[in-house]
Amino acid sequence: MIRPILIHPDPRLKKPCDPVTEISEDVARLADDMLETMYDAPGIGLAAPQIGVMRRVIVMDCEKDGPRQPMVLINPEIVWASEDLSTYEEGCLSIPDQYAEVERPAEVRVRWMALDGSEQEQQFAGLWATCVQHEIDHLNGKLFIDFLGPLKRQMITRKMEKLKRERARTAQV
Repeated sequence: MIRPILIHPDPRLKKPCDPVTEISEDVARLADDMLETMYDAPGIGLAAPQIGVMRRVIVMDCEKDGPRQPMVLINPEIVWASEDLSTYEEGCLSIPDQYAEVERPAEVRVRWMALDGSEQEQQFAGLWATCVQHEIDHLNGKLFIDFLGPLKRQMITRKMEKLKRERARTAQV
């Protein structure tokens, strides 16, 4: 089921999420809904708080040309980050049509729980590394615009407030 994506500013996007304590049918359904919502948007990553669920679950698929490679990461944590940095122009489904360059570690090693309950660990580089860090930030109540200067951040926030007002007005018509 495609779920509505929260638009910044929304207080839920700034709150840290609770860990998932057990893999249940609800968590599996949440992951399916998140993947469907992400692909529909379209995007390459989505964190549970972006659809109003305050749990530590992210989904991502940075494969643009080949077959889909959906990943579901439950309680992900970065266990290592490279000293080398890379800069990507990031966007966010909760901040539509706004992009900015963000500098992050070029590679990260992440540990998480899979839907079958097994512990996984993998090293990510390139766009995958940027995406997994961006989505884990969401779980900690951080948005990519938090890496920007105050003026640029305020400008983007004002645009999002205007967008939310326009969407509310159109929904009433």
